[in-house]
Amino acid sequence: MNPMFALLARDLRLASRRPAEALLPVVFFVVAASLFPLGVGPEASMLRTIAPGVVWVCALLSSMLSLNSMYAGDFADGSLEQMLISSMSGVQLAAAKGLAHWLMTGVPLLLVSPLLGLLFGLSWEAIGLMALGLLLGTPILSMMGGMGAALTLGLRNSAVLILLIVLPLCIPVLIFGAGAVSAAEAGLAPDGHFYLLGAMLLLTSLGAPVATAAALRISV
Repeated sequence: MNPMFALLARDLRLASRRPAEALLPVVFFVVAASLFPLGVGPEASMLRTIAPGVVWVCALLSSMLSLNSMYAGDFADGSLEQMLISSMSGVQLAAAKGLAHWLMTGVPLLLVSPLLGLLFGLSWEAIGLMALGLLLGTPILSMMGGMGAALTLGLRNSAVLILLIVLPLCIPVLIFGAGAVSAAEAGLAPDGHFYLLGAMLLLTSLGAPVATAAALRISV
């Protein structure tokens, strides 16, 4: 088997053995987003206005919950060092870890988002646009998060440092992802937002694994 896909299958298998830990980001996403209608009131127009921003902020924070453990377990037991000196390149390692994180966190968030859209009273068209934005944006969050996790690997209070590093980098994703739905609700074309998200996804896919591999070698 290709080493990259072998590592991906291994991480998914390990996640399936810890279902409570794997489901924590999804539970946080649903609970945090569900509290906003209770706090701002049941007015439909207000809920539709804040829905894109609320969903994207909750998705961003949910994806941050599991970043600290992306490399920490393998670093603690020495398997990360063995991966780096094996035939698998550091770029393949970073890409496999980022893809595994997205499959475990981004895909569940994407599947749950239509239910939250209905909770906020969005139309099906707006829900589809929101799901498309999450499909383009959540891989960026996973790859950016992997880079932050690699940079802070082995440091004390690494979870706080990851937030300080990753959150500013992910603000453009939040702006354009939420802006696409807001533009459609205002009667404007959301294409420009999706083009920018696609461009950021392409640049992140090419650059983040390289930067993550370099950070892993420095940390190990």
